[in-house]
Amino acid sequence: MRLLLLEDNVGLAEPLVALFKREGYTITWVESKADALEAFFEAEPDLAILDVMLPEGDDAGFELAQELRSAGYQGHILFLSARDEIDDRVHGLDIGGDDYLTKPFSIVELSARVRAILRRQAPTKQARFSQGGLVVDYARQEVSWQDERVPLSEKEFALLSAFTHYPDRHFTVEALFDTFFANTDSGTRIVRVYIHRLRQKIAPDVIETTQGGYRLGL
Repeated sequence: MRLLLLEDNVGLAEPLVALFKREGYTITWVESKADALEAFFEAEPDLAILDVMLPEGDDAGFELAQELRSAGYQGHILFLSARDEIDDRVHGLDIGGDDYLTKPFSIVELSARVRAILRRQAPTKQARFSQGGLVVDYARQEVSWQDERVPLSEKEFALLSAFTHYPDRHFTVEALFDTFFANTDSGTRIVRVYIHRLRQKIAPDVIETTQGGYRLGL
């Protein structure tokens, strides 16, 4: 089972990561909402454990959960938060959370809750995107345009997946660079290079240019 942990408190996150690894889970730990979005494309978690209050805002974890649900993520979500008001817990469950655990908590209890959640019937994840002649099969990592197979590199597929998972979202050039090309020395120009490649391989209007960035054009 694959877990994603979004927690900016290193002192809390490190023992959780160690615990879940000992218990046989594959776990990805990130410290910000932006990093969590990137990790979702790569980790495809069965369960996301999301801290609610982050440097990006006191409701950042809630906001991320709503974005993921809107994008079709049907895996499990467990919220962690120091906020223990009834209204907060109800809100977390109403927006798609499976559970809500208040801080401080016992890591033994958290582990038990994770096991309980994962024993439930696993929901079907979004398997494919289909719109305007474009079909993206995430499981097979295959793309077709107007019923014709389009061969993409691993990086091209990851970039296209970001746009199709979030078809209404505007991505800035800087955000795309930080997410997909941060380990390169080419600068943000590489984003434009890859967008050009996608347009050449699929269709000129598959990615629309916006002010300062791009969005899905279909």
